[in-house]
Amino acid sequence: MNGHDFPDPATPKAIPYGVYDVYGNEGWVSIGEHDDTAAFAVETIRRWWRHMGHTAYPNASRLGVTADCGGSNASRSRLFKTELAAFAAETSLDITVCHFPPGTSKWNKIEHRLFSHISMNWKGRTLDSLRTVVELISATKTRTGLTVRADHDRGFYPKGAKITNDELAAVPLTRHDFHGDWNYTINPPTQTE
Repeated sequence: MNGHDFPDPATPKAIPYGVYDVYGNEGWVSIGEHDDTAAFAVETIRRWWRHMGHTAYPNASRLGVTADCGGSNASRSRLFKTELAAFAAETSLDITVCHFPPGTSKWNKIEHRLFSHISMNWKGRTLDSLRTVVELISATKTRTGLTVRADHDRGFYPKGAKITNDELAAVPLTRHDFHGDWNYTINPPTQTE
């Protein structure tokens, strides 16, 4: 039973996925309307980079990502890793991912410094359209300087994408010595001349 999805053809589903920039105290939230998949998660990171990250950090050569251990950015998700590898190739960024151990996502700063403020901002409001959701998220601000941008992602990211062993093996992934299943770096392809 999908008791929490409120399936109503007249009201689309709103799926938020966010990026919180710890140093800039800024957030980016993509609102999808289909499924919370690894492709959607990485597309959100990509959109943040294009619209905010690249401008804020024009000389960056690496990006750090903290993520939960489950869901669309699960530590075992082959699709998350292959999508991040494509993003690394596009941007020439080394992407270091550190997954929170299972059951500890409450310590992820995005929960305390971004999504909690979004929830407080829209409390008591009827979320009756995707436009309303995007506008309320974008209007989120705090006294400590948090600003948030949001965008409706109209892309379709179907569930069930399968990544083969060969595709996963092609990801330029280096596991860290400490819990390499949760902590790893994905490097862009080496430039050859």
